[in-house]
Amino acid sequence: MANEFTGFSQQGLNFLQQVRIENDKEWFEANRDVYDRELLTPFRALVEALSPAMLAIDPYFETRPAIGKTLSRIHRDTRFSHDKSRYRSRMWLTFKRPSKDWKDAPVYFFELGPDMLRYGLGYYSANKPTMDLFRHTLRQRPQPFLDVAECCRAPFELVGESYKRPLVKEQAPEIATWYNRKSFAVMATDSQVEKLFGTDLVSLLAQGFLQLEPLYHWLMQVEAMKQIDPADL
Repeated sequence: MANEFTGFSQQGLNFLQQVRIENDKEWFEANRDVYDRELLTPFRALVEALSPAMLAIDPYFETRPAIGKTLSRIHRDTRFSHDKSRYRSRMWLTFKRPSKDWKDAPVYFFELGPDMLRYGLGYYSANKPTMDLFRHTLRQRPQPFLDVAECCRAPFELVGESYKRPLVKEQAPEIATWYNRKSFAVMATDSQVEKLFGTDLVSLLAQGFLQLEPLYHWLMQVEAMKQIDPADL
C-alpha cells in the first residue's frame, strides 16, 4: 500500500470550511498543498484500505484510488447549474461497477464535509424505468425483500423523495415506504467528526458496507433485469 490510512485531520475539514467561504481560484491554488496533503492523500489511502472488503462484496467494483474513478472532484461543473461556485465544500468516495450511467446504478458511498460524515448505499438519481423494475421485485417477492431490508437497521435510515400520492392503495406500510420512492439511498449521517481522525474509520465503513450487502445484491438483481425483455417479466 502506497500510503497507509491514518485518518483525516481538522486541518482538512477547516480547508473545506474555507472553500465554502472563499470559493476563489487564487485562494485555492495558494492552498492546494493543504488539499493534496490533508484530503486527497488520505482519501486515496482510505480507498486502498477499504478495497479488499469491497471486492469481497463485488469483485467487479472499480477500486482505483483516482479522481473520476472512486474519488470526487472538488472542482464543480457549473455549466448547467444555477450555483456558479467553483469548488465543492465536501468530498466523497464511491464503490460501484464501471458504467457510463452510474447515477442510475447502485453505489456505495462515503462523504465528508466541514461538520459531518455520511455513508451508505443507494442510487444517486435512479430513473423511473429503474424504479419501476425495483417496484416489480417488491410486488413479486414482498416478504423476501422485507427479509433483505432488515439489513437497513441502525445506524442507517431510508432517505429519498416520495410521490405525494401512493402508487398502490392499501399497501403494507413497510413495503409502501420503499415502493413510493422516486429514488432512494440507505444512509447513516453523523456529526461526530472525531470519527474521521483515526484508523477506526476503516472498520466503521467496512462493517457498515458489509451490513448493507444483502440490499446491494437485491439491487444488482434489478440491474440484471434491465437486460431482459419487459414482456418476459
